[in-house]
Amino acid sequence: MSLTALRFFTVYGPYGRPDMAYFSFANNIMKDKPIKIFKAEDGGELARDFTYIDDVVRGTIASLDTAQRSGKKQDGSKPPFRVYNLGNTNPVTVSDFVSSLERALGKTANRNYVPMPKTGDVPFTHADISAAKRDLGYTPTVSLDDGLKHFVSWYSKYYANGKNAEDTNYVPM
Repeated sequence: MSLTALRFFTVYGPYGRPDMAYFSFANNIMKDKPIKIFKAEDGGELARDFTYIDDVVRGTIASLDTAQRSGKKQDGSKPPFRVYNLGNTNPVTVSDFVSSLERALGKTANRNYVPMPKTGDVPFTHADISAAKRDLGYTPTVSLDDGLKHFVSWYSKYYANGKNAEDTNYVPM
């Protein structure tokens, strides 16, 4: 069987999950509520390889377009199991991400820096996309600033005049 696994790195953009940090940051900034930014155990900033949804979609389509057919080949070999990282390859601190979001929203966040809980996330993510670049022709093209501008454009229309306001109160179970 032809199988391809894709690992996505901190995907953001329109119609994203409202429990993701960028979405809750936007909601709280617009409501003038504080946002919580976690610090690593050593006091350093957390950093993420934020990847705009359009780049992930292009990589996903490329993985489908390059997949081999399932089943044995005439020589008896099977299609390879493939694993690709789809990321932006440019990790930024969460504070820098928030600064870009502030510029896109035209509002300043009320930042609350707190220690990362012991059961929290990893302090740093960075996608090695060399295999995706080689095999899929994958190259991320959307910068963080441009991606957040696209997100804020969508966000502003989606929530204009109180539309879909219940989404801004989403709390994961």
